[in-house]
Amino acid sequence: MSANIKEANLQAITQTIAYMEKKDECDEYILKKLKEERKKLLKELNVSL
Repeated sequence: MSANIKEANLQAITQTIAYMEKKDECDEYILKKLKEERKKLLKELNVSL
């Protein structure tokens, strides 16, 4: 997968996480999985938090 696609996915996941965290009701399981995927993409792109 190219870096551009990974960066686009990272951006989409980050925006989704932000949206879900602002909602009063969100699926904690999905939120956890999105955060895991974001962490994986950051590692693949050699970005540290």
